[in-house]
Amino acid sequence: MGRIIFNNMTIEEMKPFFCEIGEKEFRAEQLFTFIHKNHVNSLEDITVFSKDLRDKLNSIGEIDRIRVYRRFDSKIDDTKKYLFLLRDGNIIESVLMKYKYGYSACISTQVGCRMGCLFCASTKEGCIRNLNPSEMAEQIYAIEDDLGIRIGNIVFMGSGEPLDNYDNVLKFLNIIHHEKGHNLSYRNITLSTCGLVPKIYDLADEGIPITLSISLHSPFDDIRKTIMPIAKVYSIEEIINACRYYFKKTNRRITMEYTLMKGINDSIRDLEELVRILKGLNCHVNLIPLNPIKEFDSGKPKDAIIELFVKELKKANISATVRREMGADINAACGQLRRRFANRVDN
Repeated sequence: MGRIIFNNMTIEEMKPFFCEIGEKEFRAEQLFTFIHKNHVNSLEDITVFSKDLRDKLNSIGEIDRIRVYRRFDSKIDDTKKYLFLLRDGNIIESVLMKYKYGYSACISTQVGCRMGCLFCASTKEGCIRNLNPSEMAEQIYAIEDDLGIRIGNIVFMGSGEPLDNYDNVLKFLNIIHHEKGHNLSYRNITLSTCGLVPKIYDLADEGIPITLSISLHSPFDDIRKTIMPIAKVYSIEEIINACRYYFKKTNRRITMEYTLMKGINDSIRDLEELVRILKGLNCHVNLIPLNPIKEFDSGKPKDAIIELFVKELKKANISATVRREMGADINAACGQLRRRFANRVDN
């Protein structure tokens, strides 16, 4: 049995652990708060613990911190891109975005991704491994400590498919939401998925009111199959039905991510079908002009086409906006920077 990573534990796991090692249960709350609220770097920093207790805990486990490997600051806006170095030498990335309402962080859930979407840089080398809950939380804490800020919103839109790392993501949600730690509202968390239908139902049944975001990108199954391999497993109809179930269970409006790609999904036929399949679903469409990568660049549609999509969706009483491009000068789209640096890490 390996050493315990204390910041991987929920508070519910810590309580029986402290009892098992002959300590009072309230010590669990203290340790959890020091890790997830105070961001201590080591057990030695927890001075409310006796030296004997610190020595005992050090003999059993540790607090695993990730290191900022590189930070890139946009000269266009306040976006910042982080590359983090994990203890095994892998690199992950996160993006910090500043809005009028505060700071939002886009975090990764896997090193790479195995979903294979053509337009996404994160998936080009496949999935190397899942991130554990502490590595997800540490992306938040490292950014906060680096900039002296409080992150109030989290989006799972970095590298990886969150529902492909379901158990670890669920555990992270428990940790980041707990009032003794970061105390982040579930309503300030958005999880983006390419459409793992069974896991959407599972997540709905958890009763956690986070926002579900679907990477749709085409209203036609045949087109979707050519750009998103997951479409060969789950149809659009199955995804929409799962979304209706999710809304019924959580009362949370669904977000539909739709990357507009010239000549692929930007025709009037695409628009009409998009309106048809979303009619009656409580959703918001986030239109995203394509951010090209080396392996895929069909081009962005003309502004007039983008405006037409917004106009016609709204005319059909479907909420729609165009995502503002942020951090374009620092490769802020997920996966682009990690791939550049992954093979030349200097520890």
